[in-house]
Amino acid sequence: MRKMKKILAVGACFCMLIGVLSGCGNNSQTGNGGSKEDGNVTEEVNVSEQADASGETGAPEGNSSDLSFAFCTNTLNNTFQSSIDGKLKELCDANGISYTCLDPDYDLNTQLSQLSDVAVSGYDAVFIIPVDSAGITAGLAEIKDAGIPIFNVDTAVIDEDIDSFATLFVGTNAYMAGELVGEQMAKDYPDGGKIAVLDFPSNESCVDRVNGFLAGLGDNSSKFEIVAQQDGKAALDESLVLAEDIIIANPELDAFFCINDPSALGAAAAIKGENKTGEISVYSIDASPEGKQALLDGEFTAVAAQVPLQMAEYSFNEAIKLLNGESNITEKKVYLDSHLVLEEEAKETLSNWQ
Repeated sequence: MRKMKKILAVGACFCMLIGVLSGCGNNSQTGNGGSKEDGNVTEEVNVSEQADASGETGAPEGNSSDLSFAFCTNTLNNTFQSSIDGKLKELCDANGISYTCLDPDYDLNTQLSQLSDVAVSGYDAVFIIPVDSAGITAGLAEIKDAGIPIFNVDTAVIDEDIDSFATLFVGTNAYMAGELVGEQMAKDYPDGGKIAVLDFPSNESCVDRVNGFLAGLGDNSSKFEIVAQQDGKAALDESLVLAEDIIIANPELDAFFCINDPSALGAAAAIKGENKTGEISVYSIDASPEGKQALLDGEFTAVAAQVPLQMAEYSFNEAIKLLNGESNITEKKVYLDSHLVLEEEAKETLSNWQ
């Protein structure tokens, strides 16, 4: 019977999740947000939203008509990375810039080959999400040797490579996202409660989200009992199975904190499958289109945003300023602010990231 419920629950959520990737996944393959670091290797700065709703960058008219940009993503088979691709293309089109996107579909060797092609193709700037944060050093070195500025977005390459090769890293402040969700849970449960955490400890960004969440509970943290903390692998199917077992083992469970929307959708499916709808809350990070729908449907209680569109726009604007001689980038790491997505924003931006 439990097996049949799992199949039905996975099937229901699978329809919602086609094309979705959280901003947090396998450490070598998916999006890392911002992380708290000691600053020994590179400087960091947190900045709030700087997106221009018009899509214009403020670059002098005609100055960028002969430029060409490349985006070397890790995959386009999800809405997170494809939204970055779409925004970069939109901005390039608006400014008369030739644009190319190269998709290795999570294959490191393919990405290394693509980076080599970029190095000899005369691009003026390249935006990179690594397939493997520690595995693309050689490709980065080739591009740097060719004199092409490198804008590392979403998933950070290793610190040594940011310091040696990258012009700028731009990501979401993952710690802040977790903290916002923790603060909301503390408000929703002023007397505390029993909670479960579905984490992804192999990913630095996801570790930061959990640490931020725990910090966000603040003075109320002692009132909360973490009855389970398990690795949901940032995936719906893995999280569903874990969540179901956690619910059965903890009949008085009050809430789940999940490090991304797919994991949270798995928890929501388990809650529904165990007839606990309305009794157990789900708190998430991403605010993907599917996550926003779950918020509107009452399956999520709160969700904090990752900001891929803002990352694309911020890095694009910095590239334009650098190439126009208007900027001397001194901060190597920039983390864009997260925020809680409320019902009004979810309705207005349901089909998009932010």
